[in-house]
Amino acid sequence: MRKTGRGRPRTSSLTRAEQLRAAKRAQRARERGAGIAAVALRLTRDEAKRLRIASTARDFKKNLADFLGEMVLDIAKWPRLRELAWNRAGRWIAAEDALALYERNWRFVEPARLTADEARLIERLKTRHGGGVLNA
Repeated sequence: MRKTGRGRPRTSSLTRAEQLRAAKRAQRARERGAGIAAVALRLTRDEAKRLRIASTARDFKKNLADFLGEMVLDIAKWPRLRELAWNRAGRWIAAEDALALYERNWRFVEPARLTADEARLIERLKTRHGGGVLNA
């Protein structure tokens, strides 16, 4: 290793900027391999600060999972919903959109064929997003 002027000796032939780019690329590859994705949100300054503080709470991930479970549904988990959403490409659907899909296509649902879990899901959706009414 040769010393280049002032400062510490060079241990790499790459410039500092190139080293940083390589390290960032390696970090992104590790995160992709671990199934981690970054999410960018546009929030007010106060909301962003509150979210940052909340994210340090011990139960934050559990509470976030519970919240997302109420707001976003996995289409594959619900048999009648899966049939109604046959033309959708994605795996997830917003809870409000799921309720609207049930309402628009209720004539195809056959309530007797609903599983107990899916019947409870529809009741929850009706209560939370439909004002207690299923417009079918």
